[in-house]
Amino acid sequence: MSISTLARRGLIAAGSLAFLMATAGPGAAQPGFSPLDKSNPAASKQDGNLKPHPTPPLAAPADKLPLDKIKLPSGFKAELYSSGHPGARSMVMGNKGTLFMGTRVIGRVYAITNKGGKREAKVLLQGLTQPNGLAFKDGSLYVFAINKVLRYDNIEDKLDNPGDPVDLTANYNLPDTIHHNWKYVAFGPDGKMYVQVGANCNICEINPGTHGQIRRYNADGTGMEIVARGVRNTVGFDWHPVTKELWFTDNGRDWAGDAGPDDELNRIQKGMEGANYGFPYCHANGIPDPDVKRPNPCAGVTMPAALLGPHAGSLGIKFYTGSMFPKSYQNVAFVVRRGSWNRTQKFGYDVAVARITGGKAKIEPFLTGLLDEKANTFHGRPTYVLPLEDGSMLVSDEQNGAVYRISYGNPKAASR
Repeated sequence: MSISTLARRGLIAAGSLAFLMATAGPGAAQPGFSPLDKSNPAASKQDGNLKPHPTPPLAAPADKLPLDKIKLPSGFKAELYSSGHPGARSMVMGNKGTLFMGTRVIGRVYAITNKGGKREAKVLLQGLTQPNGLAFKDGSLYVFAINKVLRYDNIEDKLDNPGDPVDLTANYNLPDTIHHNWKYVAFGPDGKMYVQVGANCNICEINPGTHGQIRRYNADGTGMEIVARGVRNTVGFDWHPVTKELWFTDNGRDWAGDAGPDDELNRIQKGMEGANYGFPYCHANGIPDPDVKRPNPCAGVTMPAALLGPHAGSLGIKFYTGSMFPKSYQNVAFVVRRGSWNRTQKFGYDVAVARITGGKAKIEPFLTGLLDEKANTFHGRPTYVLPLEDGSMLVSDEQNGAVYRISYGNPKAASR
């Protein structure tokens, strides 16, 4: 195998793969599609010249946003919530109605407020290294960049001048490697802070004590525990409203073919904290890795609750507990698939629904239309969802620097 092929597949040190960090793999699964289905013409070939889609440094003008492209089930509609914030990704809501938004490559945190009936976005923080990880609790905004953990107290009263934060970096003691370490964080039902630590490569053997994990901490960064291992790159998780079990998306590896391996939707079953989810030896529903090998690679691995598609770029996930959407959406998970780069025929660029029964899930389409399959191009890249108190739901679009509000407007059908 040539040096260029080794580098492309992630078998050389992570530093030589910095060019790949701009995106996680993407693509979303059609019903019944198997990652090894050779009848799919994309499964047998892959263009070695594929490159990540760069995030635009400027937001799209409001009149150029692809709202007219978005397709939703009957009764739902999409409208513009806010725009003008390049790199829009993770979202958390403050107690006083401020929407805080993290970014990755652009290094900013935004605050979006409602003034006189008009939403205004301002740069709250900038110059950080991929501050995708945001959490809000007791009036404080927690910001997780790759090499910093900062807490801004009483932030909604200080949007014009946040002041000096409480620096919790040393307490959390997170690795500062860049590859797959842009964070997703959230407070769980137990009041603990849950933090992702991704693999520091596309595919390689990792230190299981450092990378490929989901961790939990006390809010101040003490008391670290590892609740999941063998996780390549989750940047989205949430807790089931009834069982309180943690469900998370996980991006599959790149450069193993157009057909996969699929992204995963996983759950941490109660009493199974610390379980192994397979990376780097075992992928999807038990596919051994073709490059990083060991005997019985899938032995002891917790299999996914559902597959999310080859190179789907699965990011945000939130369970819906509101009352606006029809009853059939109660306690379902909305899963965002940012869309593929490491696939000849593009895939994803949507929001799916995961209907959960026991420990398994059925994946169905919800928000589509941003991918033009015939032209093999896309109009937007959704990244995260955030249900609001009124029962509507926000969807961030990193490609266009916008947030869309999804609402349901047919009260007569709400009892379905």
